[in-house]
Amino acid sequence: MNRIANLVMNSTLLLLALCCSSWASSMSKAEINTGVDATLQAFYAQNPSHQQLVSKAAAVLVFPHVTKAGLGVGGEHGEGALWVGGDIKKYYTINGASVGATLGVAQRSEIILFMTSAARDKFEHSNGWTVGAQAGVAVASRGAGVEYDTQTLRRPILSFVMDEKGLIGDLSLAGAKITPTTG
Repeated sequence: MNRIANLVMNSTLLLLALCCSSWASSMSKAEINTGVDATLQAFYAQNPSHQQLVSKAAAVLVFPHVTKAGLGVGGEHGEGALWVGGDIKKYYTINGASVGATLGVAQRSEIILFMTSAARDKFEHSNGWTVGAQAGVAVASRGAGVEYDTQTLRRPILSFVMDEKGLIGDLSLAGAKITPTTG
């Protein structure tokens, strides 16, 4: 029983340290903007059709760096921006927590394409939005560099995970909540 208590306590401390370091090191808007541009350029480089896909989107939500860490108890955090018509419209954070088989530390970039105005409007008017809980979201779990079938590309929301670095037992988008920043 002592071993389990130690694991829970260490996991909680790791999660607390991750959360404190993530929020303490908030990125400036200029840093987020630079990260958004760099992430989009990397996205275009992975597949030539991505630029056309982005140009058809009603909005693009980009998180240049999302960090997830855990040891039994896990957490994730990232900052990004909603890009509409070539301009940053609003800034967002992505946060999540999990309990269970999470082990390790990893970082990734995420791009979420709102292919219709209705999907974008629903996102913008939500009071916190969770990718895994939204019907009609196609999550490209195979990476951003592969080709996708026409059924996937017809979805109102497309989500891509890129540049996964590190080792962790769970890198899904499900359960992470996206909220607008207040700054």
